[in-house]
Amino acid sequence: MEDTFVEVKSNGTVSAKQGSNSRTPYEHQRKAMECLDIIDKLDDYSTLVVLPTGGGKTYTASSWLLKAALNKHKKILWIAHRQTLLDQAAESFQKFAYAENLPNVLSFKYRIVSGSTDHDRTIDIESSDNLLVASKDSLGRNLPALDSWLAGEKEVYLVIDEAHHSTAKTYRKVIDYVRDRVPHVKIIGLTATPFRTADSEQGLLSKIYTDGVDSGKVVKDNKGITYKIDLKTLINRSILSRPIFERCSTEEGFGDNLGKDDWDRISHLDLLPDDIAGQMADSAVRNKLIVDTYKKNENTYGKTIIFAVNVVHAVTLAKLFNKAGVKAEFIVSDVKDAVTGVTISSKDNEKKLESYRNGDTKVLINVNILTEGVDLPQTQTVFLARPTVSTILMTQMVGRALRGTRAGGTAYAHIVYFIDDWDAHIAWVNPESLFVDEEANFSDSPIEHQKHELRMIAISKIEEFAAILDDSIDTTAIERVPFEKRVPIGMYAFTCLEENGMDHSYQVMVYDSTQEAYEDMMEALPALFMDFGVDEEFVEEETLMDMQKQIADTFFTGEMIPPYEESDIIHVLMYYAQYEDIPKFYTFGDIDKSKLDVAAIAKHIWDEDMGPKKKAEYVDSIWDNTDDNMLRLFFGRKVYFWRQLDIEMMKLSSPDIFEDEPNVNYGRRDFEDMSLYGIGEHAPDYEKELRDSTFEKSMNEEGLYVCAACGYENENRIPFQVDHIMPLNKGGKTVPENLQILCRSCNAKKGDKL
Repeated sequence: MEDTFVEVKSNGTVSAKQGSNSRTPYEHQRKAMECLDIIDKLDDYSTLVVLPTGGGKTYTASSWLLKAALNKHKKILWIAHRQTLLDQAAESFQKFAYAENLPNVLSFKYRIVSGSTDHDRTIDIESSDNLLVASKDSLGRNLPALDSWLAGEKEVYLVIDEAHHSTAKTYRKVIDYVRDRVPHVKIIGLTATPFRTADSEQGLLSKIYTDGVDSGKVVKDNKGITYKIDLKTLINRSILSRPIFERCSTEEGFGDNLGKDDWDRISHLDLLPDDIAGQMADSAVRNKLIVDTYKKNENTYGKTIIFAVNVVHAVTLAKLFNKAGVKAEFIVSDVKDAVTGVTISSKDNEKKLESYRNGDTKVLINVNILTEGVDLPQTQTVFLARPTVSTILMTQMVGRALRGTRAGGTAYAHIVYFIDDWDAHIAWVNPESLFVDEEANFSDSPIEHQKHELRMIAISKIEEFAAILDDSIDTTAIERVPFEKRVPIGMYAFTCLEENGMDHSYQVMVYDSTQEAYEDMMEALPALFMDFGVDEEFVEEETLMDMQKQIADTFFTGEMIPPYEESDIIHVLMYYAQYEDIPKFYTFGDIDKSKLDVAAIAKHIWDEDMGPKKKAEYVDSIWDNTDDNMLRLFFGRKVYFWRQLDIEMMKLSSPDIFEDEPNVNYGRRDFEDMSLYGIGEHAPDYEKELRDSTFEKSMNEEGLYVCAACGYENENRIPFQVDHIMPLNKGGKTVPENLQILCRSCNAKKGDKL
């Protein structure tokens, strides 16, 4: 009978290799291990180790854990969010399992767990496994699978790879689950991107990683970093290559007619709209430039990784390179592309990676799949054929070519980036900015900080400026508001994870008109999620819409100009669902609003009685010659600035310009015959007054709101909705005496019944 089993690499027993490890750790890796020795004297801790891409964080951590944990019969749970990271970790433990690191054990058992068919499942976990390398999602869906593995353990090491993702709820659930069952948990977060781990950051990462080492001493509940080294230091030590930056202008224009949603997708999600990505992928001129640039310097560039815009772009470039006589392959995610029909599995990708490693393939083209975890030290050059607004993504892309001579790489790394003609509002990351002085990564100068704030505000104003230029859109209400009131006072800035592990950034602009509503909303978020019974990290779309409506009805009533955006509320809800925390609010205190005071500029032109020619010359002078370019940064396009200036000039010449001149005698409908929403469209302040008075009369002596039907009490407005005692469709009126509050459950049961 034939064998009924097959050998798999997802689990097994690793025997200690005899002899010594031929690989000697570099100085920074040795120091990182020494610092880990220092903090490991604590019974439990949570700390970060920050090593740039190419700095050997997986090697450093696995080598230290072999001796510090496995050699002492301590279990290790290693968590990551991608299959390649899991494989790389397991391979590192196997590769460096020498007897000198394991003098007290002859072998150890390992297991890799994820949703991949190449890996084991959570139900396969055995209590005898010494090293468990698992995806955070597989564990998050079946945490009890860890029970037998954790049972009886007094101390466990918990390692989180790519730790900048670990603030998501699933990671925190795993951390809490392990801590609840093991007296002493030692948490080590590994990250190659220091941008979220600055000493000054007061975010969610600092709540997870609280312990560190400073000047050879343990610092608890303060600095969450045990060891950190920057890119420039490793370059000077020849651990990483010295980058040579080459800028190639495509002279191709994209995105001239993008709307606000498109800007949001780019600026917040780092996603190009499909039509723009398609234009870039199909641009024969752009693609020819990419291929020709490589061909001209083929011997210098050598093995090259290209980051493409999308799958179509990757496939197209591979064909063009091969046609030009350069052996090229493309790798994409384990999915079928609807446009190209291309299906590439992880096994196909591995074959192509191996062809690249052994030199058969010279150019490897991908779509973000080579940003984390894949070890390709032979890479000499990176072509950045896609733009990004993400500093982290840029760091990871550039890092693919930074393996220095002492690490088996090259002395120099060529970073070739292709610049398109985009609107100046998009703050694309320049790869050269990654190599400025270290402090610049963590604390921008006041001028640079101010420019960054202005870019964020400008992006949020694009739709408003464009609408004012569009004669088919009535923008009278927004034009009435003084211009300085239309400049945000600050923003909520935060990042959300998608279920595929990608993180997306959002900025929610807050104005004088919406500030109080947002503050009340943030305070009520815990009560909202409790009332809706939501505990999932990723909330269903229908539930998100219901929650958004409840928030809007409760807090965002009354006249708000500029208004709030429903999508902003939904993004805040997504963030809270994942992190159970309120996003951080940043004030725009560094911005000198007087330099954006269009009304003052108009007044100066009016007082000086400038004619058309003198006015045009003056506008040109302040647009072109402003030292800090605040006007240019804020408005982006000169036509937007001119239109705002014309509006302010009209206010001076005709103060009643925005007063309507009625020429029709319309019929009338009394407010009492309209719904609250209907009233809100015409008299938002009166709608707010009706809602507020209804809540006030529904409060008991203890200061609690009370449902008129079931008597449910709560100090927060969130669980309640304003209801007509006598429904409108049965003759009821929208007047104070016919309004009451009901909890959401009672209101749903009542409907239009009496």
